[in-house]
Parts: sequence; C-alpha cells; structure tokens
Amino acid sequence: MQITLVCVVTALLAAAVRKGAPEAALLLGLAAAVAALLALSGSLRELMGFFAELTARAGVSNELFLPLYKTVGIALVVKVGTGLCKDAGAAALASAVEIAGAVCALLVALPLLEKAMNVLLELIG
Repeated sequence: MQITLVCVVTALLAAAVRKGAPEAALLLGLAAAVAALLALSGSLRELMGFFAELTARAGVSNELFLPLYKTVGIALVVKVGTGLCKDAGAAALASAVEIAGAVCALLVALPLLEKAMNVLLELIG
C-alpha cells in the first residue's frame, strides 16, 4: 500500500514537473521505481525462501525452478524499463527493451526446455 502511494504521488509530481523539466520528471520516476524495488527486497527474499522450502519438500530439484525465477526477474526488470522508456517518450527504445527481455528470458529458459525435451524423448522411445 505504501509503495503504491509513493508511486502515485511521484507520478503526480512528475506530471506537474514534466512541462518545465522533462528530465527531472524522468529522474523522479526512476528514483521512485528504484525505491519501490528496494522496499520490496525483504519481501522478495521471504518469497524466495518459501519457494526454496516448497521445492525441497516436494523433492524437486532447485535446478528446475531457477530458470523460472530468473525469467520472472527478467520480466519485472523489463516491465519497469519499458515504462521508464515510454515515460521518456522513447517508444522505440521501449520496444527494444521488450525484445531484449524476451530473448534473455528464452536464453534463461533453455536448460528447462532441454530437460523437457529429454523427458519427451525418453517417453517416446
């Protein structure tokens, strides 16, 4: 709730400042995004601990979930980066960030895709 409030107030301030100093508005947005992510770091650690415990209890290798965690992290970074680029009026750069994020997510997921392919090949014959 606090993070949402800070981000909304910052967005309003950035909108007020944007006409006179668009660079300052962008920096305000960037600072709020960084502050929000830092404020979430404790919660993210707790969430990762829960997932680690869950995979240990299920007897599933952590290797299977690591690409998933990395992919979610990439998606979150890309979402923030895309938003910042769009706020700066750089739609083409926002698209480039999205494409780069998709490529990185696929690269991170390759080991998981390889394991899935091996399982399918074993089942087939």
